Amino acid sequence: MMNSRMRKVLKELMQTETSVTGKYLAHINDVSTRTTREDIRNLNLILMNNGATIEAVMGKGYQLNIRDEHRFRHFLTEMSEYIFASDEALPQTPKDRVQFIMLRLLLEEAYIKLEDLADELFVSKSTVQNDLKDVKRLLASYKLTLHSRPNHGLIIKGDEVKVRFCIAENIFNHTQGEGGHYLDPLFSYLTKSDLATIQDLILLRIKAHDITLSDIAIQNLVIHIAIAYERIRSGNHVNLYKMDTKQIEEQREYAVAQNIVSSVEDKFNVTFPNEETAYIAIHLLGTKMITHINGESKVMKHVIEEDIMQIVTKILEKIEKELSLGVKDDPELVMALSLHLKPAVNRYKYGMNIRNPMLADIKRSYPLAFEAGILAGLVIEQHTETKINEGEIGYLALHIGAAIERRKLTTGPLRCLIVCASGLGTAQLIYYRLKNQFGERLDVVDTTEFYKLSKRSLVDIDFIISSIPIKENLPVPVLEVNAVLGSRDMEKVDRFIAKKQNNSLQFFEKDLMFLNMNFTSREETMEFITTQLAERSLVDETFLSAIYEREEVAPTSYGNLVAIPHPITPQTTRTFLSVCTLQNPIIWSEKPVQFICVLCVKKNSQEDLQSMYEELGRIVASQKLVEKLIQAKSYEAFMDYLVRDKKL
Repeated sequence: MMNSRMRKVLKELMQTETSVTGKYLAHINDVSTRTTREDIRNLNLILMNNGATIEAVMGKGYQLNIRDEHRFRHFLTEMSEYIFASDEALPQTPKDRVQFIMLRLLLEEAYIKLEDLADELFVSKSTVQNDLKDVKRLLASYKLTLHSRPNHGLIIKGDEVKVRFCIAENIFNHTQGEGGHYLDPLFSYLTKSDLATIQDLILLRIKAHDITLSDIAIQNLVIHIAIAYERIRSGNHVNLYKMDTKQIEEQREYAVAQNIVSSVEDKFNVTFPNEETAYIAIHLLGTKMITHINGESKVMKHVIEEDIMQIVTKILEKIEKELSLGVKDDPELVMALSLHLKPAVNRYKYGMNIRNPMLADIKRSYPLAFEAGILAGLVIEQHTETKINEGEIGYLALHIGAAIERRKLTTGPLRCLIVCASGLGTAQLIYYRLKNQFGERLDVVDTTEFYKLSKRSLVDIDFIISSIPIKENLPVPVLEVNAVLGSRDMEKVDRFIAKKQNNSLQFFEKDLMFLNMNFTSREETMEFITTQLAERSLVDETFLSAIYEREEVAPTSYGNLVAIPHPITPQTTRTFLSVCTLQNPIIWSEKPVQFICVLCVKKNSQEDLQSMYEELGRIVASQKLVEKLIQAKSYEAFMDYLVRDKKL
């Protein structure tokens, strides 16, 4: 049978088209390379009969070779149905034990004794007591508490709504995610066929009322109705404030919820109280996308309220101020965020953060967009006076990431403005000489006389080429050349274009790179880096606390052994990166990390940092490149790996 380590290895091999080293696979499972070799041997025995094999590539690692796509797909489908033997089904790691204990406590109506938990897990009482610290921490994030009563045991206490959120976002995620089969079955009363029936009932009703829901929204609604059914059968009901219930009953979605509830009641012979119907209506209010309206202007006029537009405007202003992404005026982004926030504000109002099954992939593939999502979340929190979780931030990041990609498509060559005082003829001569020399690498937007420069907008300009000295402080760089361009002038322009188009590497400084260090914790690593930066007068005494403040919002360990810690708001007088690689991985918010890059952006920066952000994103996304950078023993070797990988 396939254990949890083997499933993780298979997942990694499926996620990359290139080979993966045994050392990396050992790191992600926190085991030795010898254990990993044994896992791969056993995994191969399973895969050989199911359309695939794992091949050892000399000097590179392991690669998944799918010989029969249909057979392999069938195997992956069947994997989700496996029920493992009891000895393998038991959780083996502290993290798995915590999830197991959470499951037992959440789904048990009576007290559970500590001794019983220890017996079920085949561990000591002291081990369970230690695991309970993490259980309490997780419960606290849902405003739930773990109550202990002498001679009775343990029980979870708190608002019933929060209990359901906890079940849906923790337990269900793990049943659907990698491994976690010891959690099956989640529902004692409902089968998978029943869940499919609930989904069909929802689809029928929302179609009848012309409401469009995303696939994820429908899935979440199915999960929560199923949980509501389970809890009702157990004698638990949601208690909402009467005022809130009255407000909800006035919404159109309440009538739809009533229809859905009636269908479920008839099908499953259960009675939903009014509060339960209101609870489902909140989900419709909180997850609906938009009823069908044709025409963008009509959508904006009839759907986007003024307060939503104000939030979107503040979000984009903050993102532009802190990250300078150049997406503030993207109309598609304005529309996307507005439509997302209209229903989302209802979720925030009732403390409902929907789960995000794509979160890990979003953080790993779009780290910059996720950072922008955090800034957006901070603005929303101020407006709604609620706490936004990582799942919601991930959905915001998707919209922002799409805008970043759109900007890349429209960026094109660098755009310059020619400033000349010798007359139109000279300006035209410079214009045609530049076009002839640089072709598609440079877009000469316009020519202007110096006295008109102050009235000319420079929003669409990357730099100025001027045949006269310009002493004014302009928001874009100025290259001074001769009126008749010579070879040195052309070389100067060429160097500038090359630097602007490939300037990401300049932020990696030799003096701020600490390679192959031997630290054992996040705290030890960050204290060392902060001390080094302070000794160079780059940061002050508040810097480390600002880093940890950002970590509290969401961990900067993005996966792939990489963490990019940084303060939420710029703290330094110049922009730089400080890199620290480790001999062995450390645990950073439950993820192994061996490559740490401290990101510092200059206060009120007007720099174009897009290339730097893209470089960091490239590192986070490439497991192969990260391995090479971790192996580097010198600054020169580190930079050589970066440059060579960039050329591939």
